[in-house]
Amino acid sequence: MRSTPGTRWRVSETRQIEYDLLNVDDVFDPGNAALLSIGRIHGGRRFVVVDDCVYRHHGERLHAYFAHHEVQARIVPVAGGEAGKSMDTWQSLLRALDDFPIHRRDEPIIAIGGGVLTDVVGFVASSYRRGVPHVKVPTTLMGYVDASVGIKTGVNFNGFKNRIGSFEPPARVLLDRRLLATLEPRHLRNGMCEIIKLAVIKDAGLFQQLETFGAAGMASAFQGAQSAHILDRAIEGMLEELAPNLYEDELARKVDFGHTFSYGLETRHEEHLLHGEAVLLDILASTAIACGRGLLGEADATRILALVATLGITPAIELLDVELMWQSLQDRIEHRNGRQHVPLPSAIGACVFADDITRAELAASIHTLTAWTQPQT
Repeated sequence: MRSTPGTRWRVSETRQIEYDLLNVDDVFDPGNAALLSIGRIHGGRRFVVVDDCVYRHHGERLHAYFAHHEVQARIVPVAGGEAGKSMDTWQSLLRALDDFPIHRRDEPIIAIGGGVLTDVVGFVASSYRRGVPHVKVPTTLMGYVDASVGIKTGVNFNGFKNRIGSFEPPARVLLDRRLLATLEPRHLRNGMCEIIKLAVIKDAGLFQQLETFGAAGMASAFQGAQSAHILDRAIEGMLEELAPNLYEDELARKVDFGHTFSYGLETRHEEHLLHGEAVLLDILASTAIACGRGLLGEADATRILALVATLGITPAIELLDVELMWQSLQDRIEHRNGRQHVPLPSAIGACVFADDITRAELAASIHTLTAWTQPQT
């Protein structure tokens, strides 16, 4: 049978995406079934990737948990931090997974760690046998309110952050505030920068909560009741932005606030800047640009700077560099399909998108921030 010129076949399918984020209490308690709430238990296996710092704190409990439930587990500690977000780490986990084969649908991979680890493990899950389920247990504030909430996965490649990756929804996200209690203050501040991002760009009420309760939340490592409200509100805000646009069909995204100029800064100063610290520099530079354009009033800019100081965060303004920021903006233009789409605050809790930011404005923003933050004589 000969084909007819012009014959066309079209394939169309809609895949429903559903996953739960659950607040749980003491996820490693054998009496808490949440960690095994997805997939088979009797005779089951789990491939578990855990941040090595978390493993030092909770490794014995983790082994005891799976033993109690008679689930065979291969627990693989992995170094956290940006240096581990590499193709080498991704490949090493794939090899370890091949040595401990799991069922393709009912034995999910479990990722226990910060945002870097859950990004890498999510990429493993998306690529192994073209996709196996995974469960995320964030153990850093950054992972809790940001990285574990969405479906993006990835590793750094060729000197660029998250250049290789995928969209892979988790089967479930388990949120246990107890795991934040052992975080060092710097990592609490790092995650707080992402909460500040949401507050400035979309949620004035959250901003007010941070002004009133944020410092106490940091001091308690978010173990108090009011801290729980802040975390829940931040997660809800992230989901409001992400859920209608999981696959980033719309490239003008409020949650990209703080994620334009930060890429170049973070890559260049990897040993000195954590992700949230770079995001904060971007937030402040964007605030200065918004003020320079008359979009944001001086009173609101002063509140943003005062909040950062109240939370005990000292931004490394001296690391801002016009050329790095400009190069990062050019890369983001490619990522955003030829547009800048830079979110700029127009008030506390509101933003507009700019497509015409100039190199001169970046230079001016650095001068403005230096003047704002230098000690008064």
